[in-house]
Order: sequence, then C-alpha cells, then structure tokens
Amino acid sequence: MPAPTIPGAEPFSHVGTGDAGVLVLHGFTGNPGSMRGLANACAEAGFHVELPQLAGHGTAIEDMIPTRWSDWSADANSAYATLAKRASKIVVMGLSMGGALTLWVGAEHPDVLGLVCVNPATQPQPAEVLGMLRDMVASGAEVMDGIGSDIAEPGVVETAYAGTPLAALLSFQEDGLVPLAQRYSSMKMPLLLFTSVQDHVVSPSDSDALAASYGGSVERVMLERSYHVATQDFDKGIIFEGAVAFAHRVTA
Repeated sequence: MPAPTIPGAEPFSHVGTGDAGVLVLHGFTGNPGSMRGLANACAEAGFHVELPQLAGHGTAIEDMIPTRWSDWSADANSAYATLAKRASKIVVMGLSMGGALTLWVGAEHPDVLGLVCVNPATQPQPAEVLGMLRDMVASGAEVMDGIGSDIAEPGVVETAYAGTPLAALLSFQEDGLVPLAQRYSSMKMPLLLFTSVQDHVVSPSDSDALAASYGGSVERVMLERSYHVATQDFDKGIIFEGAVAFAHRVTA
C-alpha cells in the first residue's frame, strides 16, 4: 500500500463551462501542490482541468523508488483521456519533468492545440553522467540528495521529497528524454516557454535547445526573479496570467 498523500499534494479535477480543457503536470519528486495555483487559474478561467498525482509522487519516497517513465507517461496519458471526454480542445501545461511530459503528450497527440512549459527538462544528461547514474544504481544505491523546493521567494516551500530516487531518475533520462529529444522538430502546435534565468535544477540551456529545435511557433518568456519551481515563486502571476491568455487564444 502506498503511504498517505501529503496534505496539499492531492490530484485536482475540475469541470469547466465550455469545450476547452487544460492538462497540468507536475515535476520529478514533486506533486500537484506545485501546480495547484496554475490549475486553479485555469479552472477560474472556465477551462476543464485535470492535474494528476503521478505514480509514486506526493506520498513517501519509498513509493517512488520502483516507478519509471512508463508509469508517469501512462498517468499523463490517462489524465489526457479523462479530460478529452469533457473537452474537444486541449492545452497541456507542465513544470520540469512535467514539461517533458507535456512535450511527450503533444508528440503523442498532434491534435493538442498548445503547450505551456515552465523550466522543462528537455535534454538528457551527458553520457558520462548517465554512466555514473548507471554505476550508482548497479552498486545498489537507491537515493541521492533531493532537488526539490528551488524557490527564490523566502518562506515558500515545495513539498517535494527530500531525496531523489536514482533508478527512477535514470529511467526519466534514458526512457524519457533520450527518445523525446528526437521528436521536437516534428511538433507543430504553438509553444509558450517560461524560463527562469537562474535555475539550480534544470539548466536554462534545456529551454534554449527546445526553442532552437521545436517545429512550431515558440513564444519565450524569461523569468527574472524566480528559481526552478517558478509556479510557486515571485513570477507565478506572470505564468498564470500568460498561460491562461495563451490557452484562451489557441482554443478560441
């Protein structure tokens, strides 16, 4: 049995008023809490919304250790299918690994009308880093230091796990980002890309590489005051307002 859900990390589902919906996806070792503000902004704007709690996330790190990219992408796809029953026009939004999943959903479902990525992980780590991760996993190591709560605003905390499951991280890189990075040039729906100038988790160069290789139109917004978890940081209002306006525009 998985551990109880961390308070505030629950999934979110909202029935909107029209035929437009938004799928919102959280990041690696994080949970829906980091994206709830964005999901609420979309709900208040009248959209149908699905914000799933990805497998192994939002409970205890022990629940995440056995999970892999196939589990999280299946959860994202399932939430997309749920949303598609209520909405014929869909926009996908995600932070960090949620940004990678956003791109994956867009690649899998070319009828998606727009994507919003906030500090997305888009490029696999260099071969030597992947080799080091493989060696650590082979040695029996399960967890390394945590990457959560990279936030500039004092007193604001992301309820992410304190550690990072190694085999899950390796799967994110090898099963997720390696094949995904080959697909960006074939994607045509508009992309709204938010990038924090200072990010201690995902290098802004991941956003640069995505913008350079993406096959559709790219609107880029640089966030001057926020770190990685920008959806909970100083610039969250810029993200919420921009993402909602973008969703209205592409689904009009």
